[in-house]
Amino acid sequence: MKIGFLGLGRMGSGMAQRLLDSQTDLIVYNRNPAASKPLVAKGARAVARPGAMADRELVFTMLADDQALRDVVLAPEALLESLPEGAVHVSCSTISVALAGELAERHAAAGQHFVSLPVFGRPDAAAAGKLFLVAGGAEEIVERLRPVFLRVGQDLWWVSPRPELANLVKLSGNFLIASTIESMGEAMALVEKGGVDRHAYLDFLTRSLFTAPVHRNYGKLIADRAIRPAGFAAPLGQKDLRLVGEAAEKLAVPMPFFGSLRERFLALAARGESDVDWAALGVEAARSAGLQSTDRDN
Repeated sequence: MKIGFLGLGRMGSGMAQRLLDSQTDLIVYNRNPAASKPLVAKGARAVARPGAMADRELVFTMLADDQALRDVVLAPEALLESLPEGAVHVSCSTISVALAGELAERHAAAGQHFVSLPVFGRPDAAAAGKLFLVAGGAEEIVERLRPVFLRVGQDLWWVSPRPELANLVKLSGNFLIASTIESMGEAMALVEKGGVDRHAYLDFLTRSLFTAPVHRNYGKLIADRAIRPAGFAAPLGQKDLRLVGEAAEKLAVPMPFFGSLRERFLALAARGESDVDWAALGVEAARSAGLQSTDRDN
């Protein structure tokens, strides 16, 4: 199958490499051409513009936000105008529900297919093919492409023929992760200030009550104060939270925790901490409690 991949950041590069490892005919594009070089060295072909996809059957995009995706897909002579009739655009980006709906309409009008395939997992999971995938779009298209999708992920859930609902699920999941980071940070600060070693407390939690990877992985980052380098940067989490708020407002769904998370992200932004992992939400709880860190958050 002739595949294109647009967007070679920390997540996209790992996903593209997984496709290339399956001996795929792969064309790649990234705004910074240097990101393409490792893939080109292993057999991919790099192009200088996102519209150079006229012979592709399937194109993935993995971009940072709505504007980046608009620039690559909807700009003149970009992906939408170049993609052949019957081809499939698969967006793995965390974008707004509204943009996903618009892309579905625009691709359908051009005789193309659109699938939302947002992913759960960090860059190491992307490189290992261990992402969790949520799909929205025509079920027959998703099922036909399932073997390709499972080259980059360990499991796939189809949620709706409406692509934008996969993005709603993704945003809800990121809201839950941020809420978990915040609550673990608060609980850890409470016991630490009372005299309990935070690493011992985390060991208890993750071997008894809260054994999921999100608790183990983010709990360790919080306990270690390991917020640099960022696996998932706080500004991206702040962007995702803003999209959660937009969706909640449109659907008239009260989300009281949203406000607390928003304030945490704003505190990080106010200090110019754009390079920290969003696990810093949990470290903020320790800072608020007056706990002095001697670890890796400063």
